[in-house]
Amino acid sequence: MARIRLDPPRTLTYRLAAWYSRRKYGEVLDPLAAMGHHPRVLRDGGRFEQRLAKWNELDAGLKHLAVLASAARIGCGWCLDFGHWEAAEHGLPMDKVQYVPQWREHRERFDELELLVLEFAEAMTETEPSVTDELARELLARLGEPAFVELVAMVAVENQRSRMNAALGLTRQGFSDQCAVPPRTARPNR
Repeated sequence: MARIRLDPPRTLTYRLAAWYSRRKYGEVLDPLAAMGHHPRVLRDGGRFEQRLAKWNELDAGLKHLAVLASAARIGCGWCLDFGHWEAAEHGLPMDKVQYVPQWREHRERFDELELLVLEFAEAMTETEPSVTDELARELLARLGEPAFVELVAMVAVENQRSRMNAALGLTRQGFSDQCAVPPRTARPNR
């Protein structure tokens, strides 16, 4: 249950954002409703998300896997719910996406680069990041500098989104029936 009312004051900023959300997603997204209590956070967050959507140095599938792995590690049910829906909307392979929360138990479903990206996203998401020089070097060599920087930025952004949504108590909104948050376990060594 949300820790904040999801019926914020109907400011002009919120009304515009709600209209856009209903038009694009069919309903008002819960994080948007929560941020509606602070119109500047809502407005600036929306602008930032629009700019993020234009980044294209990193393969979209890899980017999405990283975002989902970060959300799963934090335990943000809302982010996993929406992330599964978003993956389906973009035609990403659901036979991979659905296994991201438990990717270590389903390694055979992912190729070598995808496994590196999943490991990196988890390592970067730890409360004390545990990214190793070796992992960073390997991803840099495979992705190139622009895509690597985008990967780092996207995992950082998803950390912010997931931690905010989790702190606000936002849970599934009904975008997917395959978004269970796995029990939190210690991250195994590589």
